[in-house]
Amino acid sequence: MKARLRKAQVLINLLRLWPHLLVAQQHRRASAVWADVARWCEELTLQITGNYALAYLLTVHPEFRNLFYSRVGPIGLLLNMWCRRMATLYIATPPDRIGPGLFIQHGFATIIAAESIGANCWINQQVTIGYSSRTDCPVIQDNVVIAAGAKVIGSVTVGHDAVIGANAVVVKDVDPDCTVVGVPARVVRRGRTRETGR
Repeated sequence: MKARLRKAQVLINLLRLWPHLLVAQQHRRASAVWADVARWCEELTLQITGNYALAYLLTVHPEFRNLFYSRVGPIGLLLNMWCRRMATLYIATPPDRIGPGLFIQHGFATIIAAESIGANCWINQQVTIGYSSRTDCPVIQDNVVIAAGAKVIGSVTVGHDAVIGANAVVVKDVDPDCTVVGVPARVVRRGRTRETGR
């Protein structure tokens, strides 16, 4: 019954979301938008595709809405009138510097202000990715996971396939394929090898 109600809600919302669907098809960043749709459907184990998938994500997941509005730039301000963005998720990274397939799980109290974000990254709730001065902000490479409550601050680079543990504070570069935890963050795993001591 719940699934039927959700489907009816999405179908009704298609009427108010038609401008979003049009923008998703015609925008110069359309390929990144559809890569986001595919990634979100995969992570949420949704068996839907195309315009229905986009409408579903816009209806049910406000975090996706914010990412979509960020991707499409200034026109997102107009689209926001039909379908409101999530007030507690702030994305300040320029849209052309966010790789495709960004997944934001629970965007509550999250600030994303990176120099750039690679493809297929995962960001949890209460994360801060931000500046240490007026100009110093992080570079996040491909396939990075940033767990709940983590802080990545300043002119640092987080290497591809790295994992930033929950509540870790990253103020130095993180090598590729490493897991870091703690305050300040320290390496606990390199690839499949667990670090000892420290």
